[in-house]
Amino acid sequence: DEYPDKTPFAAIKYLTGECNYGGRVTDDKDRRCLSTLLEDYYNPSIFDDAYAFSPSGTYYAPEDGEYPDYIEYIRGLPLNPEPEVFGLHANADITKDQNETNLLFSSILSTQSNTKSADGKTPEEIVRDVCRDIAQRMPEPFNVDTVSFKYPITYEESMNTVLVQELTRYNQLIRIVKSSLSDLQKAIKGLILMSPSLEALSKSLFDGRIPELWAAKSYPSLKPLGSYVTDLLERLRFFQDWIDRGPPAVFWISGFFFTQSFLTGALQNYARKHKIAIDEIEFDFQVGYSEPTSKPDDGVFVKGLFIEGAKWNNVKKTLDESDPKVLFVKCPTIWMRPCVSSRLSVFPHYNCPVYKTSARRGILSTTGHSTNFVMWVRLPSEAPDTHWIKRGVALLTQLDD
Repeated sequence: DEYPDKTPFAAIKYLTGECNYGGRVTDDKDRRCLSTLLEDYYNPSIFDDAYAFSPSGTYYAPEDGEYPDYIEYIRGLPLNPEPEVFGLHANADITKDQNETNLLFSSILSTQSNTKSADGKTPEEIVRDVCRDIAQRMPEPFNVDTVSFKYPITYEESMNTVLVQELTRYNQLIRIVKSSLSDLQKAIKGLILMSPSLEALSKSLFDGRIPELWAAKSYPSLKPLGSYVTDLLERLRFFQDWIDRGPPAVFWISGFFFTQSFLTGALQNYARKHKIAIDEIEFDFQVGYSEPTSKPDDGVFVKGLFIEGAKWNNVKKTLDESDPKVLFVKCPTIWMRPCVSSRLSVFPHYNCPVYKTSARRGILSTTGHSTNFVMWVRLPSEAPDTHWIKRGVALLTQLDD
């Protein structure tokens, strides 16, 4: 009654997206997606007969009619909807099928009993060989005292603190991996009792999954066991090179255990150098650098991110539609340049979330962010922000394989 001349779409959208349904959505990225989808339905164009909810025109608001007319319209819709109805790229079908297949195989694996392998080895022999292989490849923990002496805590260089903190976290993981593998080998030989935790470790190693005992001390990862160990060793080599040769010109952002500490360190260096309060600065982004050979005067060069849901156009230097059947592409090197918030560069962009894994979910921390969420990155784009939101475009620090 308060709006006799027009439909209050903004109020309806707010009630649905922020109150009635959105009030149950705790993640701000999910609420952003929800509001963007509702925009396609709660807008004045809905009264236009030519307006459609998808590019193909298959989905639209039917004309005013009787109950049988609506039933007939619903029956005419595709039995298996295409991704376009949700604003997704056709590649989303591949992702959906992969997720369903992984769930199926995971369920089958959970019901499988321990049997001999094709080459006649017993489960105990297989697990013992896996233990030996991982234990031989796993290095000793870092000598944090030596590193702290070489890279002392200074006012001008916060990255020294970041390095020591990272090594401390990885040392905890290295120790739990090495000690658990040693105990499991002893338990297999009958030298010590096979405890429930060791039995769970043995089952995980046999199935090729990350043991819960390790995951409790580990960074988030959805990789299978073999890829996880390879990834862990690569991370340790990254930090060993840092110790031996000094801070790299380009930081491998995927290698950090706690990425936020690295980002804070970069901001802190700039704030102390220019004597600006750290809460007055934020990152500006320049994407598309070839591999730099020297560090920038301010900020950091980072690599190791992957784009999901889109690709990078090296000619236009903007986001572009994904190629068919290509789910992920490497993101070019990014210069994260701190500057005063009021002086951020202005350009058409998509505010892209960065996640540690493709699960895009985690536990809400005291900062209000998910433990899987890292930061927002502004990526140049010719398409409107809403286009990439519906595409589900995000940056990932690691893949699942």
